[in-house]
Amino acid sequence: MKSYKVEGLIYYTKLTLDSKHILNDSQADVQAKLDEYAQQGYRLTSTNTVSFGAAIYIYLYFEKDLD
Repeated sequence: MKSYKVEGLIYYTKLTLDSKHILNDSQADVQAKLDEYAQQGYRLTSTNTVSFGAAIYIYLYFEKDLD
């Protein structure tokens, strides 16, 4: 049997000349979530992003085997 988790992260666009500001801002947060779930025995199985209005939603899907 497996255990599943979904983690959602939201980033808002802002007025800036840096066209990659969301990428730069999100990398540390995504890495922290990957490390957090890896310590609990989960592995990343899939990702998804959705753009809605001025926001970007990043979904991280994790799973682990239950003993």
